[in-house]
Amino acid sequence: MNNRSFTVLDLIDIGLIGRNSLDLRCLCGRLGLSREIAVPEVNRPGLALSGFFDVFADKRVQVFGRGEAAYLQKMPQENTKQHIKRFFSYDIPCCIFSCGLEPEPFFQQEADLAGCPILQTELDTTEFITRILRILLTIFAPRKIIHGVLVEVYGMGVLILGESGVGKSETALELLKAGHRLVADDAVEIHNLNGNTLVGAGANKIIGHHMEIRGIGVINITHLFGVGAIRERKEIDIVIMLEEWDSTKYYDRLGDDDVYMDILGVNVHKLTIPVKPGRNTRIVIETAAMNERLKTMGYNSAKEFNRNILKWIETNTAKSVYFGQEDII
Repeated sequence: MNNRSFTVLDLIDIGLIGRNSLDLRCLCGRLGLSREIAVPEVNRPGLALSGFFDVFADKRVQVFGRGEAAYLQKMPQENTKQHIKRFFSYDIPCCIFSCGLEPEPFFQQEADLAGCPILQTELDTTEFITRILRILLTIFAPRKIIHGVLVEVYGMGVLILGESGVGKSETALELLKAGHRLVADDAVEIHNLNGNTLVGAGANKIIGHHMEIRGIGVINITHLFGVGAIRERKEIDIVIMLEEWDSTKYYDRLGDDDVYMDILGVNVHKLTIPVKPGRNTRIVIETAAMNERLKTMGYNSAKEFNRNILKWIETNTAKSVYFGQEDII
């Protein structure tokens, strides 16, 4: 989560469009727009409206649908006022009425007195809850910024890391020319969603789809390659570590050494790719992405190769090659 608190006003001004839009407007309680939303969850306060406040989730955003609104109208007036007064005695972040519903005048008066914002959306209750939970989970998800390049290769999210000047951006440019897509260059902001999924995006939306190429300068990927060459965000499936070729170092040649990189508590498969003149790094990364995709489908090339070798060793053909024909007789 960000160090800066997330407030009700931030929720209104979040500026999402299309299928992510919350379509929120404030009806009353504007003095409380600076209230902090502290948890990425929502609550439908049916039990609280009936006077049952045990384990009341008052720290959550309170969502009122058709059921809650109808219940408020049908309750006896005196009971309604008593329960609503107690309801607003809690430090509630805000109340949101879905389906274009508006609360009773008494409800709005109590909200104003308590300084609790009352918001309204035209969205259906289920759709609104789905959207706001998706947004809050993203906002509150653990995150970090990593220096690297994130690209989509054959549907796989590939995070390319390495020392400055090793050729990360140049390799990504080669991948873009081959029809793959750029998510972020230089600064990749990674979110841990649901505790086991890493999603990367550009740390700065304004410059996220620009790339710095030494000798050329900053280029605009969208203008050069079109909107089909970019993505806003992508789940990270594999990490590629580029490094200068070291003749004294052992590099995995069979692919049976599974190495992982811990990012925000999630282990991601990591491959170290040595770089040297004449080696086509783009093709190596494309192959690595396809091989990783095969693994997610249940096929491991290295393990299959080892099984075939063991079967071959157990045959008479292998024995004759090793011992010689006269040794077997």
